[in-house]
Amino acid sequence: MSTVTERIVVGVDVGGTFTDMFFLDEVDGTCEVIKVPTTREDQSRGIQQGIERTLGGLADVATIVHGTTVATNALLERKGAQTGLITTRGFRDVLEMRRRDRPDTWGLWGTFTPLVPRDFRLEVDERVLADGTCTVSIDPDQVTQAARKLRAQGADSICVFFINAYANDHNERMAVEAVRAVWPNPHVTASHEILPEIREFERASTASLNAYLQPTIGDYLDRLERGLRDGGLTGNILIVQSNGGVMTIDTACRLPVRTALSGPAAGVIASAHIARSVGIDNIITCDMGGTSFDVSVIAKGQSEMVAQTEIDFGMVIRTPMIEITTIGAGGGSIAWIDPGGLLQIGPESAGSDPGPVCYGQGNSHPTVTDANLVLGRINAQQPIGGGLTELDVDSAGCAIQSEIGEPLALDTMAAAEAIIRVANAKMAGAIRLVSVERGHDPKNFVAMPYGGSGALHVGSLIKDVGLASALVPRYPGVTSALGCIAADMRHDRVMTINRLLEELDTAQLGQLVRDNAESGERLLRKAGIRLNGIEVACELDMNYVGQTHTIAVPLPGQILGDSTDQVAIRAAFDQTYRVTYGRLLEDIPVRVLNLRVAVVGRRPTFDLSVISPAANTRTTITGERNVWVDGGWHSARIYERLSLPVGERIHGPAVLEQPDATIFIDPGLEGVVDGYGNLLVQRLDL
Repeated sequence: MSTVTERIVVGVDVGGTFTDMFFLDEVDGTCEVIKVPTTREDQSRGIQQGIERTLGGLADVATIVHGTTVATNALLERKGAQTGLITTRGFRDVLEMRRRDRPDTWGLWGTFTPLVPRDFRLEVDERVLADGTCTVSIDPDQVTQAARKLRAQGADSICVFFINAYANDHNERMAVEAVRAVWPNPHVTASHEILPEIREFERASTASLNAYLQPTIGDYLDRLERGLRDGGLTGNILIVQSNGGVMTIDTACRLPVRTALSGPAAGVIASAHIARSVGIDNIITCDMGGTSFDVSVIAKGQSEMVAQTEIDFGMVIRTPMIEITTIGAGGGSIAWIDPGGLLQIGPESAGSDPGPVCYGQGNSHPTVTDANLVLGRINAQQPIGGGLTELDVDSAGCAIQSEIGEPLALDTMAAAEAIIRVANAKMAGAIRLVSVERGHDPKNFVAMPYGGSGALHVGSLIKDVGLASALVPRYPGVTSALGCIAADMRHDRVMTINRLLEELDTAQLGQLVRDNAESGERLLRKAGIRLNGIEVACELDMNYVGQTHTIAVPLPGQILGDSTDQVAIRAAFDQTYRVTYGRLLEDIPVRVLNLRVAVVGRRPTFDLSVISPAANTRTTITGERNVWVDGGWHSARIYERLSLPVGERIHGPAVLEQPDATIFIDPGLEGVVDGYGNLLVQRLDL
């Protein structure tokens, strides 16, 4: 627990290129931001360096909230632990069979290699039926023998997955107990503890990925915690979850699969908080960092949640998380010519080491950042991140010309602009995917570009997609770090009901909700974090009999009071189904598949007025610079962004510079500073 002398909350977002930090002094209401190069070999080292550089020590830190990409990278790069699986006899190939999907829907070829090799998937005798009846009990000696064999083969973690453990977990609990008695480390996962839900593949995949990540995440968080504690930290350390909440390090080490989209989720949290503060209900978040471009939708003030996601083909994680679409289009994404002679961007990234060509650290392949630099949109004398003193414009131009310009018969400026246009097109496609293709009209949404590179492309987000406008946060380069500070504590729990609605015991359902709510509250209070209140939200996964997919139906609020009946639940289902599909199906029974309970602990609200421009701020113009736009040079004023007072209007072309990011306002656009220091960018011709 924090003491009264500890007053600073630190939000940390580790990306592929930079580690972003936001420091909030809760006593005097001041803040500070910093970006440092990500130390990819050990991300915890970069975090410690950033804190030391800013504060000089850790004595005043009350809480560190960390959004991490360690789990994401481990899955994408297949650099997790060697994992063993003990399962019901006859079901060792569930991970390989999946849902009989293919990497390429229309392709004749495609392969998938599970993260758990077949010889590391062992079977034991046990059987529980779908109704929970145990017909074959486990033999603990058999389980122990399997565990020892897996350890001898080199497994560092182990997952126990029995076919119907969601209906009756007795066999699985006994097996886990037997494994833990002989396993040399704490990296043991039970499927019923991770996902007590019907659907054998999804449960097996989620549980095995949890085991795959446990040693990697556990080692990383252990290094981070030891380093911070040795440095003098006595406050709390929290980890951002994919669902938009935060959890303790202990929980993260036990349930690392919940951090699979930790970093991107923090940015969505911040965007929702900023949008709420300024009175905007519909936002499309656009997080462009050094490696990727992450897009999410906030409609009517609510982030869109999904019950499961696929990190890469075949790697299915079924746990509540914010819906985020990711493409390889970051500032460090490499531009290249494919065999067909077409210009492509990403997904390969130069990262922070060696970084773009202009970093001068050995990379010879041009990136999106190199193109922006050559076009004059980035100040070569003021690189962000603190790791360099100057960017090499000439080397960037030469790389663009040799690798892009010459193959396409373009001069350097045209080639650089082509790189930006292709990157913009990829980003526009991702935005259309989450908006137009899901029934949202872009004209009703405001883009929120952030990340180190997002605000350089604000014009294309408006013009190419047809969005109403764009809102650039006060600190776009560290918005995800700000989101870490704004995130609440959250625990999600799911369990399978699998009953026809007419057979549902609503009194029993109410008791299940209350039991899970109480369990979640105990976990929240155990963390020792100051909370302003605790809220409980409940949903039922429901469908018509015969349907494969379900819809999430919010439970009526009175469920905790024991008064919800089948009629009220059916009314809630009808309303949700009609909104989703436009009509109801007649004379078909309704099934209740799963119950979901979310317990949210509200942390103290982060007041954005803390970062608002001071009353005495005056616009500072630092000079002018030629920028290349639409095939020609334009003279653009250079502004010190943080000096802009509330109400200031900036006409494009203009470049706004600040320590954590650069904003480019295209010709024909105008930026207006709002009361919180955000920049609302919109077209002049509207």
